[in-house]
Amino acid sequence: MTTMNRRTLLGGVGGALALTAVPVSVNAQAATFRIGALNPVTGAGSPYGSGMQKMILAAVEEVNAAGGAGGRRIEVFAEDSQTSPQAAVLAAKKLIEVNNVRAIVGTWSSGVSLAVVPLTNDANILLLNTSGAPALSVPPANAKGLSYRFQATNDRFGRAFAEIATREGFKRAATMAFNNASGIGNTNGFKRAWEAKGNRVVAEVVYEPNQPSYRAELQRVLAARPDVIVMGSFLPDTTIILREWFQSGENTRWIIPGWAANPQLIQALGAQVTEGIISVDSVSNERAPSFAHFDQVHRRAMNQPGASNVYAAMTWDMVITLALAMEAAGPNADMAAINAKMREVANPPGEEVYTFAAGKAALAAGRAINYQGASSVLDFDQFGDVTPDFGVFFITKGQLERRYVVSI
Repeated sequence: MTTMNRRTLLGGVGGALALTAVPVSVNAQAATFRIGALNPVTGAGSPYGSGMQKMILAAVEEVNAAGGAGGRRIEVFAEDSQTSPQAAVLAAKKLIEVNNVRAIVGTWSSGVSLAVVPLTNDANILLLNTSGAPALSVPPANAKGLSYRFQATNDRFGRAFAEIATREGFKRAATMAFNNASGIGNTNGFKRAWEAKGNRVVAEVVYEPNQPSYRAELQRVLAARPDVIVMGSFLPDTTIILREWFQSGENTRWIIPGWAANPQLIQALGAQVTEGIISVDSVSNERAPSFAHFDQVHRRAMNQPGASNVYAAMTWDMVITLALAMEAAGPNADMAAINAKMREVANPPGEEVYTFAAGKAALAAGRAINYQGASSVLDFDQFGDVTPDFGVFFITKGQLERRYVVSI
């Protein structure tokens, strides 16, 4: 049994929650470790943000129920990034300067993570993100090695797009990219991989966001007569572009990242417009016991299968990995000591574990551990990046159907 203390702060950057999941047996004065959940509850990432936040809370509750991590219970302060760099910066400053968090978890879009990472670096705290921009891997963004990415990089997405385009027999590929780090990262990654296969991109357009129409940009692409258009986009702009494409009557196919080609897109446009779109997203570590456990928790919290929100699996893993690093670092360890254990608890060698409780028990027995995540195997490379697989979904009669998986 747990007690949940909630405090809602109205106004400011869309509201905030101080959320504490504490076992009843834990003394109210016990040491705490504060983390900030900075998730896209509103904006382009809103289909995923609430689930991401709820899985952070559920994972924290599980850690605290097991006696906490490194002698401390975890306390969560939640903010809505609004999928906006400006709003996210204000929220991050509050989390760092007012709430005194020691890690920020769950930033979603690349623009948000790139805006927030200078603040977390200055404060010498961790940033655990689900963003794809390659710039997050290297200096200046990750100069201190305090940023960990639980999603594939946009470059890897681009390589997956190229593999799919080849497998599907496309010859004349064009690209359209939202003008931000994520959008351009996707299409640039695709172009490099596509050209390495001896192909060429017949048209490239980078467009500015928040337009009522993208007809002019779309016509520039369609004029090159592509047989497939590869997108680096978010849901709002994708919705407008596809509606205008359908109205044009032009016959071409689309490869679109899963965060833009999702059930909300189908709902907005209907089955006829979205028929045949290829949607690509990273897929969770579905055969692992950790995913089965996460799936049970997600179903209870969201009344949906865990596979419906891969980003929620990522935020679940963020909390478990951080807590295991805290446990490995020992009682009241500082951030430098905790950071030094992040790869040690998640990468081989070590005993494979699938829950916080199992990892904590193995560490207590003096054994090295290798946490196998719900979202991926979580083997962090030298940049703090992981390499999940990609699910390839075709929209057929208004439903997303996974046809195959691509590994990069």
